[in-house]
Amino acid sequence: MSFAALRMKSELGFSDSVYGFGASIFFLTYIISEIPGAIVVERWSARKWIARIMVSWGLITFMTAFIRTGHQFYAMRLLLGAAEASFYSGVIVYLTH
Repeated sequence: MSFAALRMKSELGFSDSVYGFGASIFFLTYIISEIPGAIVVERWSARKWIARIMVSWGLITFMTAFIRTGHQFYAMRLLLGAAEASFYSGVIVYLTH
């Protein structure tokens, strides 16, 4: 994220506050989705859930290339936090099984 800031702020016209809020808002949905995601991994299937994470993570990252406004940046960061929230716990559950 910090590497992207070098060009993102100037090309999209983001201020430091827009960029900073967008970078930090990711953790809101990440924290909220972490525990429910871990429960889903345990009850459902770690392989399927990790595959879902990878697909949604890739799609949201791809869509991030098309943002033009601060609100779109915020939305993509929120979605990205929710998409990759249970990856670490999913891998831990997968390795323990």
